[in-house]
Amino acid sequence: MNNLSFYDWIIFIAGIVLLVIIGYKGKAANDSSDFFLASRKSSVFVSTMSFVASEISAMTIVGVPAVSFADNWSYLQFFLGSAVSRLVIAYFFIPVFYKYNCTTIYDFVGERFSKQVQYTSSIFFFITRLFASGIRLYATALALSVIMGFSLVTTIVIFIIISLFFIAFGGIRSVLYTGVYQSISFYIMAILILSFIFTSYGCSITDLFKIAGDDSKFTILNLSLNFRDPNIFVLAILNGIIGSLASFGTDYEVMQRLLTLKTRKESQKSMIMTIFATLGLILLYLIVGTAIYVFLKVNSVSYTDNTDKIVSYFAVNFLPVGIKGFVFMTIFLASIDLPLVSLSTSFINDIYKNIVHNLDDKKAVIYSKISMIFFALFLGIIAYISRNEKGMLWFAFEINGITSGSLLGIFLLGMFTKIKGSKIIIFSMIFSSLICLSFMILNRKGITAVPWSSFVIIGTSMSFLLPLVVEKLKNLSVK
Repeated sequence: MNNLSFYDWIIFIAGIVLLVIIGYKGKAANDSSDFFLASRKSSVFVSTMSFVASEISAMTIVGVPAVSFADNWSYLQFFLGSAVSRLVIAYFFIPVFYKYNCTTIYDFVGERFSKQVQYTSSIFFFITRLFASGIRLYATALALSVIMGFSLVTTIVIFIIISLFFIAFGGIRSVLYTGVYQSISFYIMAILILSFIFTSYGCSITDLFKIAGDDSKFTILNLSLNFRDPNIFVLAILNGIIGSLASFGTDYEVMQRLLTLKTRKESQKSMIMTIFATLGLILLYLIVGTAIYVFLKVNSVSYTDNTDKIVSYFAVNFLPVGIKGFVFMTIFLASIDLPLVSLSTSFINDIYKNIVHNLDDKKAVIYSKISMIFFALFLGIIAYISRNEKGMLWFAFEINGITSGSLLGIFLLGMFTKIKGSKIIIFSMIFSSLICLSFMILNRKGITAVPWSSFVIIGTSMSFLLPLVVEKLKNLSVK
């Protein structure tokens, strides 16, 4: 509590009050179409900025500066691949989702293969999203616990309560509008930090280029051929392409924003615009991490703690009153929209409605809100369990790679092949995920050294190719 002044708390409270007001103003009617899809009446700007808020979150505004502070700008390699994947999603994935009039993207695999595959895909989404968002929640709670002086558990509980409070107002519409507010705050926070660094304590832009350049902090390309290193250019680009296809194209938490637009063309335009909106933010936060490195070096300050805490450390110890409060508020906003709407929507639409038939709209919305409570509890537990992990940004990617590749392989099968079936599809998803999980465990025991960045590549390849091989063998046996 002593890390923030009275005026910092005023700024923070005002920011949260504004969040709740925006969430309330965006409240939905009591029907499932409005609650889950905003009646498909969103605008391109709102969907784009909300997409960016979902993609960026605290993992970027805390994790990316930590990477550029400790290492360099090699993270940009992943974004180069990510930009390519967004074009693929815009011109191949989105048309399919609109063709099948999907409420959730897992409706597509349900129509293309079977309801059993839809159930399995939804469960894989639960696993992927719960773990990835749980780690993100931990990243934010860790940063804010340093600033607020609260324990990690207390901070996590505060997050969950406020998230439930404002999200329950209006479903996806509230998430969309608050996402715009969050994205704008992300830009302002980075600009405020950089403005302070370069106007105080004798640290100039010239120092940034001189010191960071001498210490190779601006290095982007890692052209090594050491395939045990997940950050080499080849693996980074492949993981950026395939990983982003999986993260954006098959993750309903992100894609949900683009399904709120009326037409396919609007949705495609929004996806393409995210390339430029996200690139600007990533560049800003890479500069923030490098600038903090230079600032501490110029002022002969030694930092030896966990680099994941560097933004919080800098805010607490150097930022003036007012800016510190805004940074605190923005980090809080970065993870306040937990993926409760997407998780509950997928649960109701993909699973519950197929078990309990003739579920009316009003009950669907009520049950969705109830399920949010249980998902919030799971997220809190996962966030707490993640407390012993270092390098949160990479750990989040590692966890995501275990199941997201399996999902992507099945979506690609549905879009680009004529294969049918159910059992072999489900088996390939489970089998490829178990292989990736095995590599993760064996890596940590020192038995193998498979780069985490290859998990999503392995999972996608296996879940895509295995059903094709089995189908080919069946055809040969018949002949």
